[in-house]
Order: sequence, then structure tokens, then C-alpha cells
Amino acid sequence: MNIAYFLLPKSRVAFLYDDYSVRQGLEKMKYHGYSAIPVITREGKYAGTVTEGDFLWCLLSGEAGGKIRSMKELEKVCVRDILSEDSNPAVRITVSMEELMNSAMNHNFVPVVDDLGSFTGIVTRKDIIRYFSQKRMARPAPGSVRPPETARVFEEWPMLRQAALPI
Repeated sequence: MNIAYFLLPKSRVAFLYDDYSVRQGLEKMKYHGYSAIPVITREGKYAGTVTEGDFLWCLLSGEAGGKIRSMKELEKVCVRDILSEDSNPAVRITVSMEELMNSAMNHNFVPVVDDLGSFTGIVTRKDIIRYFSQKRMARPAPGSVRPPETARVFEEWPMLRQAALPI
């Protein structure tokens, strides 16, 4: 199956530009209620994913003897400066569903890029789990006989069975 079917496009995804200040990044992440958010360059290239933990470590790593940084200090630090190395690597649109599932094991979403490395959107772990769950449920149990297609439709939609009964 092509993962484009599951893709939440960039136009519908909250993301940060890598030149945003840490303060701007925190505000946007708080507004959306996310624990992680994709980061892209102004040219549209995927730069990484920043997490709550990245922001926390930045906040706690003040230069003045380990003091917590002020919001004023956080305006001088760019999001690109606090990104973890390869914390959530992007996949290409041509990746298999199995590879996509492996990428989603430790993250709530998988960033997707095109052949030029431009960010195109994300696939959520929820959608990946739903796909594999439905795929598993669609298989008949070993040793069972699958009912004819119409019988299965009537089992799933009882109102159709009632509508099909003659008066």
C-alpha cells in the first residue's frame, strides 16, 4: 500500500521553522498541545523533530552557573540549535508499510519527505496502527469459512438486512 493514502499534508500539519526562537517554538507547541513537532527550513527541507525534552534541556542549560534561562534568553536561541541528532528521521513517500511501522515505534508520527528532501507531511502512529489492525481483522481465522460477501455486509450493517426484507 502506498503511504500517500495516510499522509497528513504539510498544509494541515503544525510545524516550526528552524530559525524560530525557542520561545516561539514553545508557544506554538503549547498552543497545539503537542509533545513533539516537525522542524523545517525556510526552503521547506525537513530539519528534524523538536520535543518537549529538547525544550526542557535548553531551558535548564543556562550559562549563568546552571540557572534556568529566562524567556528573554530563550528569544536569542534558535530551534535549530536545540534539535537532537536524528531523533525522528524522515522517510520517503515510497517506503513500505512495514518500514513505516518500524519508524513509528518510538514516535507519535513519522515525517515524510519527497526525493529532494522537502517536507511533505506526516503519517501518524494512530493511522499506522489502524491500518495493520484492519488488515489483521480482514483475514479469516484459520480453519474458518468466510461468508459470502453479501452475508458479511448484512452482518456488519443490520439496517441493510431489514431494508432488504420483503414487506
